[in-house]
Amino acid sequence: MTLLLTAVKRLHGPAVSTRARRCLSCSHGSSDAALIVGSSRELLQRLGSQVEVRTGFITEEEEGAFLRELEPGLKKKRYEFDHWDDAIHGYRETERVRWGPACEEILTRVRSAAFTEGSPLLGPVHILDLDKTGYIKPHIDSIKFCGSTIAGLSLLSDSIMRLVKEDATSEWLDLLLPRRSLYILRNQARYNFTHEILKDEESVFNGQKVARQRRISVICRNLPA
Repeated sequence: MTLLLTAVKRLHGPAVSTRARRCLSCSHGSSDAALIVGSSRELLQRLGSQVEVRTGFITEEEEGAFLRELEPGLKKKRYEFDHWDDAIHGYRETERVRWGPACEEILTRVRSAAFTEGSPLLGPVHILDLDKTGYIKPHIDSIKFCGSTIAGLSLLSDSIMRLVKEDATSEWLDLLLPRRSLYILRNQARYNFTHEILKDEESVFNGQKVARQRRISVICRNLPA
């Protein structure tokens, strides 16, 4: 998947959340604002439903179904530490069109949760496998290939996704992505903010260390309008 790399410098002040206290586990499949903190309450309110983290979107058994389908192909690839546009470090990736019934049913749920009915979807599902030492640098997905919405399942590990406003780097959000959660980025959050997955040594959410392991993301996108 073609990526447009955008380098940014972050000027972080104290994090603000929409709740006084955050949690690491929430009700099954629910969207939890406790997993999103940012530079200001105004920014959190402005982006609103454009940024979501839905915890427990898939079960342990459903995660296993994805791994059974994906691992044989991924094991044939080596982790790469040089990306053609320098956007990813320590990764292997592939795209997949055909899935077994269990995974196809989960992907139908993802599409129903993330995309408006009738939205034209990018056919292949993007699979990105990050080594424990891997990370994704700040970037904005190319508008030539991807539309207004990005939705991804997080397998095998918790992680932190950071969003930084491209033209105002003092505006930022951190998203805690628990294992087996679904994240959704829409509209402004997708077009005007870089997003990245933090490396393990930087993986701290609102003062709390979040250990990074190997992470596989299963990413769905819609087509440009």
